[in-house]
Amino acid sequence: MYAVVDDRNQQYRVQPGDRIQIHLRSEVAEGDALTFDRVCLVGGEGKGVIGTPFVEGATVSAKVVRQIKGPKVVICKFRRRKNSRRRTGFRAQFTEVQIEAINR
Repeated sequence: MYAVVDDRNQQYRVQPGDRIQIHLRSEVAEGDALTFDRVCLVGGEGKGVIGTPFVEGATVSAKVVRQIKGPKVVICKFRRRKNSRRRTGFRAQFTEVQIEAINR
């Protein structure tokens, strides 16, 4: 069984046991439970159910594993013949969650 979950305008295809990285949720700590109630699609066993826009009564329960930082992204701006160079970068922060169950 699998589901497509909408979390703050990002969609993820999940199955029980999967670990996914979502955008940072600073209000949760490790070990907390999360419930995704915006389920776009549930499929796998028999006939799938597609929501309009979401499947009524379907939820996905997950557990927060950890808060992590992504790889460093370096941005270099260079303007030739102007003696103008800029180098900046950042690391995106993620919350890693493990999918526990898909409830229909």
